[in-house]
Amino acid sequence: MAQRYGGKYSPDADGKTDGPGPAPRPVARPRARAAARINLLYLAPVPLLFTAFRQDATGMALDLGAAAVLASAVFMLSEGVKAEAAYDARKVARRPALPRKIVAAVLAGFGVFLAAFSHQTGGLAQPLIYGAIAVVLHLAAFGIDPLADKNIEGVDTFQQDRVARVVDEAEEQLERMGDAISKAGDRKLERRVEGFQATARHMCRTVEEDPRDLTAARKFLVVYLKGAAEATIKFADLYARNRDPQARENYVALLDDLERNFSAKTETLMVSDRSALDVEIEVLRDRLQREGVRMD
Repeated sequence: MAQRYGGKYSPDADGKTDGPGPAPRPVARPRARAAARINLLYLAPVPLLFTAFRQDATGMALDLGAAAVLASAVFMLSEGVKAEAAYDARKVARRPALPRKIVAAVLAGFGVFLAAFSHQTGGLAQPLIYGAIAVVLHLAAFGIDPLADKNIEGVDTFQQDRVARVVDEAEEQLERMGDAISKAGDRKLERRVEGFQATARHMCRTVEEDPRDLTAARKFLVVYLKGAAEATIKFADLYARNRDPQARENYVALLDDLERNFSAKTETLMVSDRSALDVEIEVLRDRLQREGVRMD
């Protein structure tokens, strides 16, 4: 996704930032690595739109159908790559419910089959071969979807499923916040929301690393994030209409308060984890000493 320039000499560079919160942690929204290649694929069906109107009714229908199928394949591939990027960015994740990249490969093959069939007169063999080649090349270029859940060793599946569900819900609320604030038309607010999103995602990663923290973090990742998303939607609608500075100030103050609380809670979780590790080390050391093994 393109980012506007916001440096020293940009129109809104006044040397001020919204909120005293800390700089965003390096936990960014996953980005599709193959976005450029995928966007180029939208050009593939274009020639069929021109050839369609040079044929009879059957040929026109086949060409237009092939173009629609190929465009659907590109869209499905784009969604599959995004889902895979989100899967790769998380320590605990469930495999995508719908294997979008595989479906995209099948759609691409079917679209090529329709295009080839409309422009030849003899049999189905050649169109089927072209379609099969398209499926193979598609899978070779973009791969397949993750087909297994990603888990952490030593943690039972039930706990990891609970964490995955909560983090999925948290990510959904963060996406709602990002989509809503983009409608407000304020780049500083968008960056401020991105900072809070990074802080919230840092808590998500902390919980994924140790699912025992879920109970302590659940209220933040479920209740608080849902409230933040609802507040962002209402604020964006209001601010887009009348650019009320007081509403903006109140919203930024809310983000500051939320970010401070999320940061403090995440730090508490991490300190708790370190304390638990210290206790386990001491217990192990005492046990080894009782067995006659000295830790000098």
